[in-house]
Order: sequence, then C-alpha cells, then structure tokens
Amino acid sequence: MVAAIAAVLSVLASQSPELRATPPVPPPPPPATTRTALTLRQLVGQRVVFAYDGRRPPAALRRRIRRGEAAGVIVFSRNVRSAAALRATVRSLQAIERPQGLRAPLIVMTDQESGPVRRIAGPPASTRAQTRSAAAARADGRATARTLRRARVNMDLAPVADVGRPGAALVRERRTHGSSPRRVARLVRAFASGLREGRVLATAKHFPGLGASRVNTDAAPARIGLSLGALRSVDEVPFASLIAADVDAIMLATAVYPALDSRPAALSRRWIQRELRERLRFGGVTISDDLQTPAVRSFGSIRQRAVRAARAGIDVPLFVGSYRAGARAAEGLLAAARDGRMSRAGLEDTALRVVRLRARLKR
Repeated sequence: MVAAIAAVLSVLASQSPELRATPPVPPPPPPATTRTALTLRQLVGQRVVFAYDGRRPPAALRRRIRRGEAAGVIVFSRNVRSAAALRATVRSLQAIERPQGLRAPLIVMTDQESGPVRRIAGPPASTRAQTRSAAAARADGRATARTLRRARVNMDLAPVADVGRPGAALVRERRTHGSSPRRVARLVRAFASGLREGRVLATAKHFPGLGASRVNTDAAPARIGLSLGALRSVDEVPFASLIAADVDAIMLATAVYPALDSRPAALSRRWIQRELRERLRFGGVTISDDLQTPAVRSFGSIRQRAVRAARAGIDVPLFVGSYRAGARAAEGLLAAARDGRMSRAGLEDTALRVVRLRARLKR
C-alpha cells in the first residue's frame, strides 16, 4: 500500500533510477517524516493533469495543487504569450506549498513534436519526414528540450512513434518519420534520447499505432482494421524499441483496433494491460490521448470516460478542453473510488508510478 508518498520518495532516493546515456537526474526533494496515508482525493489527484484557458491558471487549480490533488498541468498555444511569461507562470505553480510527500515537481507537459505541431515557438522546426538520421533526430530532441526548459516545461508529449501508411492523416500532416518500422524506431529513440539529455521526459504516441488512420482522431472516430499480426510486426515496433530504452510514458490512441477490441485503445484493458503491460512489459506511466474528441464522445460523459479509461489501465486520462473538464474527470474518479468501482489498491499503484515519474522531473 501507499502508506505515504514519503515512503515512495525514500525508496526512489535509494534506488536512484537514471535515464540511459543522460546526465544524472537531481535527487527528489527530501522525504517527509510523517507516514500519513494519502486521502482518496489525493490519490485521484495523481491521475489528473489539468488544462486551463488563457494565460493565467484559475484559482481553483492553484487550490487543488495546494491540497495535493493535481499531478500537473498541460499547456497549449492558448496559454503561451512567450516562453518567458510561461516560465513565470510555471514557476509560480511549482512554488505552491503542497502536503508532505507530494512536493515532487508538478508535471508540466505540452505537445512539441515538430514543425506543424509546436505549442512554444522554437525547435524542432523541421518536420519528422525531413529528419534523415539518428544524429539529426537526437539533435532535434536536445534543441526541443532547450526550448521547453526555457519555459519550465518538463515533459514532452512526443515523439510520434507511428509508422506512416500512404494516405494516412499523420502522413498528410507531416508528423511521421516514414513507413519503415525500423527507421521510425531508430529516429524516435534518438529524439527521446535527446530530450532526456536536456532533462525533459518523453512520451511515445499513439499506441498501438495511428499511422494507418485516414482521419485524425481529434476530428472524427477512427477504425484501423489491420490484423493483430500486422500491428505487432509493424506498428508496435517503434514502441517496443522505446520501451527497451525505458521511455517514460506512452500515450494510448483513441482509435478502435478491432483485431483485439471493439473499444478505443485508450478505453481497452486488452490493449493496455494485455498488450502493452504484459506482452511488451511496459512499466511506466500510461496517458490517454484527449478524451474530449469526437473519437470517444459516444462512450459516455466526461466522468464516465475518465472512469472507463482508468479501469482499463490508463494512469492519466487527459481532458484538455478546459480546467472544468479535468475537474469533472476527477469527480468521476472520486465517485468510482468511493463506490467500489475502482479499488484503493489500484489507485495506490497508479500513484506510485506517477510519483516516481514526478520525482525524476526537473522544476
């Protein structure tokens, strides 16, 4: 059980997990001396990364952080006037006094993929399709990390590890590294390594692979009718490579892959637990793609979608439309914890994974 996050941090300090081929990560904050169990609200809060509108985080979000009921924030272009202004905002959030055992840095994540998908002005300006070598991809990762660190962003929702197919939406959007699984694996692994060298955590997306979808799941539901054999031998190859390199997090797609389940991957226990956790042996943090998009709107209210994702095995279900959407997701998770649909043991397991990740972050 998670008797206290303090105990987790103490274990972390003794194990000193390090990222491969990167400078040592600064130690986590000193462990708390108390061993008070986390409240249900705090356990639920470790599953929620909040979005917000405008340039100033709402007072309600600051209060959640103060109570230890938020894992972090996700920022978009709508939140960024300049890197310096965002840096000041993030610094103020990180400085909020939090309960003992929950004082590890907040996750501050964004999508900084490549040319067409960047939330903060700066690298990588080249598209994924223009990256020709692992050395160039690694340099892109380092440059991206510098851009993000200037704004105090500590986690990138990248690299895009999808293997592109002719006519696919991600190919049209110039977001893939190509159609060869080995090439994609080599380049995304190098990009993730560059991020880590710059003290920014990486997130591989969109498992099990969105490179065959002709529509963007932000715009419409998607069904990818590839066989399980094709998905495993092609689309999952870059993810397996990144898992072998200890990637920090993996984002699950909201497309449907009927080879294994009729539900979207981000709501599917078969894809998350059986395929990603058990078959590929991923032990890091699982994140959903946005659960407010048309791809998943038919799967219930925000509260219901949050619970379905969590019960399927998503550690951090993302709702990026507004702060209120994240608050509704948290309400749904709390209600499910109280009525027994989600066990305390499961909440504690997730809290351990998320706090381990937070302990590796640089403020």
